[in-house]
Amino acid sequence: MTGTAVPAADPAAVPAFPYRRATGCPFDPPPQYAELREEAPVSPIRLWNGAVAWLLTRYEDQRAVLADPRFSADVTRPGHPVQSAGVHARRDPAHLPFLVQDDPEHHHTRRMFTAHFTVKRVATMKPRIQEVIDHLLDAMEAAGPPADLVSAFALPMPSLVIGELLGVPHGDHALFQRAARTLVTLDSTPEQARAAAGELAGYLDDLITVKDRDPADDLLSTLVVERVRTGELDRAQLVENAVLLLAAGHETTANMTALGTLALLHHPEQLAAVRDSDDPARVANAVEELLRYLTITHSGRRRVATEDVEIAGTLVRAGEGVVLANDAGNRDGTVFPDPDRLDIDRAGVRRHIAFGHGTHQCLGQNLARAELQLAYPALLRRFPGLRTTVPDSEIRFKEDMLVYGVHELPIAW
Repeated sequence: MTGTAVPAADPAAVPAFPYRRATGCPFDPPPQYAELREEAPVSPIRLWNGAVAWLLTRYEDQRAVLADPRFSADVTRPGHPVQSAGVHARRDPAHLPFLVQDDPEHHHTRRMFTAHFTVKRVATMKPRIQEVIDHLLDAMEAAGPPADLVSAFALPMPSLVIGELLGVPHGDHALFQRAARTLVTLDSTPEQARAAAGELAGYLDDLITVKDRDPADDLLSTLVVERVRTGELDRAQLVENAVLLLAAGHETTANMTALGTLALLHHPEQLAAVRDSDDPARVANAVEELLRYLTITHSGRRRVATEDVEIAGTLVRAGEGVVLANDAGNRDGTVFPDPDRLDIDRAGVRRHIAFGHGTHQCLGQNLARAELQLAYPALLRRFPGLRTTVPDSEIRFKEDMLVYGVHELPIAW
């Protein structure tokens, strides 16, 4: 094995991981990523706990790692570069959700959920998603401006959809939104994360008991009847994966809805094209471009090497962590020409890695796409005079969260 190994330096002397975006455009990754892509595409960084890992900023290197079984997603492995103390504290090694398992365990568990998130299955959900969107927009219109787009629309829309899919009663959405928020906050203490995870797991365990006693037409009931009762899926595993689906199923789409709307407001011609287009393919491409341009998974996808691997001339040794800066990869000009420009008609944009790549590519990507393809045009057509009521400097961006977005978005129309 050739290549340059990680420097034996004092971790304190290694640059800290550059979460975005304290200065400059709120939609752009940290500016140092562009320089790193050219000069040091695999470079050491210091994590929140002082550990040193490798930061990858090039698109092709990231895709290669995500498709390479020599890099593990298992957060319990020594050397895994977990995002925060809270994330590290709440993992139960005996019952990991499939997102942080390796194959074959990952594949075995994930395949039990896959049928519920296929393109065909999601297509049957679109009329109901549209109903949810229209109902929320009706309520916004009736209440009149001003409004907070996050609390009035961006957050409840995917929460209602994933809640109905799983079989979570509507009145309980506030509980899982509150707990999920703690779980994805980078500053949550281990105690806060454990408490939130315990509250959400306890709630879902009780709900699974109800589903077992009286199954309904929802995902949790189906899994209880077809997988848990047969012994194919452990009940505790179902709880952990339900926590994952609830949290990921609304946080990501909610943030994309609000932040994507703000990005379009900054680009009036692109906004008008999305609003006025009667071509579903063009709207779908606009959603892909917004996913690429914003890449809200700004804390990066994380892996740990299980054996020595060379990446772009750098030796990553077994037990060393890698952080894949997806927002940097999606702004790689060798793949996406003029990458810092939002272009809803960009060719080849579907190659983006906002949903990851390889065996761990996002399970819910088809559902997220459907929600966004319906939400943006519906919102912009209902309120053609939509505008923010405060400057960007007064908007609180989610630099403190695992998923980037805005805490609130004050709007009027």
